[in-house]
Amino acid sequence: MPLIWCSISGHGYGHAAQVAPVLNALGRLVPNLTAILRTTVPAGFFEPRLTIPWTLSVAQQDVGCIQDGPLKIDVPGTWAAHRTLHADWKKMVEAEADLIRAADPACLLSDISHLAIAAGAATGIPTIGMCSLSWDLVLEPFVGPSAGEQAEIIRQICGAYAQADCFLRVAPGLPVKAFRKVFDIGPIAEPAEPQTVRLREAIGAEASDRIVFVGFGGIALRGLPFESMERMRPYRFLVDGHVPQGLTRVASLAAVGMPFKQVLASVDMILTKPGYGTIVEAVALGTPVVYVRRYNFADEQSLVDYLHRYGRGVELSLPDFLDGRWEPVIHQAFDQPLPQTPPPLSGAADAAHVLTRHL
Repeated sequence: MPLIWCSISGHGYGHAAQVAPVLNALGRLVPNLTAILRTTVPAGFFEPRLTIPWTLSVAQQDVGCIQDGPLKIDVPGTWAAHRTLHADWKKMVEAEADLIRAADPACLLSDISHLAIAAGAATGIPTIGMCSLSWDLVLEPFVGPSAGEQAEIIRQICGAYAQADCFLRVAPGLPVKAFRKVFDIGPIAEPAEPQTVRLREAIGAEASDRIVFVGFGGIALRGLPFESMERMRPYRFLVDGHVPQGLTRVASLAAVGMPFKQVLASVDMILTKPGYGTIVEAVALGTPVVYVRRYNFADEQSLVDYLHRYGRGVELSLPDFLDGRWEPVIHQAFDQPLPQTPPPLSGAADAAHVLTRHL
């Protein structure tokens, strides 16, 4: 029974959203495929998404960035966490490699943990990286002018990445440079079938209401302007998080009783940050997006460019977002025409064909 070891970053859900469709596509090509998911992403994310047998091995695989909410990076906290991760680097790699050897997988797929790639290379099994970015590119803008320790951490990350057999760069992706061999693959997304009537009934929406989903990925958002949202007609808001009692036009995603992907496919608009999974799925679905930028995350510009080229998107400034001044931008996003046809969602199949060579 072929086994693949999948190391998945727990920095949000975008990395897991890339891996799941690849495993599904791979399962259609490789009979009896099973996967070990090495990650801190909860099992509940994978249960409605994966079609192959899998087991969860809970462990932190990388740091990425430490976030103060979904819109702000804690730069000192990020470097402190990386110092901890790299404090006994060789010992960590050896421990991870021992676990991989014990499981005896045919190959390793990492999105995009350098620890997993170094460990996989140490075992001698085929080791493949996959993502639309790499952590060295994310961290480089935060290196201080005299921070030798920070530069050394980035060198260590790049050194681990260089040990991979190849890297599958998911579109839209950054010009990754740490890997020795890079293959470009298409966008990855697996949108669900819309369940519009079911969603509207679940939240009591009237025929004239337009449903806006407010979600910022796997990192919790605090402090929405609920009073302003309650006054915005004809909009109803569905929030991925806690909603105070007494509101009639704002509902919590948890109260709807529908899988997240079905909700995403069934709403009229999405209000979010530019994150890979949400942006690529919104473009594929033709759903308009209002986005709040961070302006300091490496792949943000490539995703914004992709949205404006193939989808419908309008930026909402952070002050206007926090103060609840959403309506003009929401109107603008709804009024945008659909642009040119987006590229096919071929990335999962592209990646699966590469991985079959090792299975």
